[in-house]
Amino acid sequence: MSDLNEIGERDAWRCWLCDAPVDPDASVNSDLGPSADSYAASKAKKGTATVERLAHRQCNTMRGKVAPVVPWGSEIFVVDPSPIFEAVERLSRKGGREVVARCPGQREADEASEWLLDRLSRLAPDTRFAVDIKQGGGQFMLSLRAD
Repeated sequence: MSDLNEIGERDAWRCWLCDAPVDPDASVNSDLGPSADSYAASKAKKGTATVERLAHRQCNTMRGKVAPVVPWGSEIFVVDPSPIFEAVERLSRKGGREVVARCPGQREADEASEWLLDRLSRLAPDTRFAVDIKQGGGQFMLSLRAD
């Protein structure tokens, strides 16, 4: 296992699950204290690599009990959003493209696309993602694809 400080520095002291800042000086026994979480980078490949990511102790503990929920940002306007974690897991394993949300306008779609790519750069740093925006039926569809 890597040193917690190395993992924290690499991940800019942000929890990979909730994306909130992690206090590097907090006790590792505190709910919001730092912890290292290991997860399989790609379950489809043989010899799956294990990646260590920074998480709050509470987020890491909850991940062991229930499937992680990565929330969409409250500052963006999306309709019918797909669960981010599950979409990322599927696309990381299989590749392809998946519609992840609808937006009422081009500006909202651009903002949601930018937010999603930024979030995924921390959630799944080993996979390159792109977002395609398609207009149709008075709305803008966001499709996430793994490159």
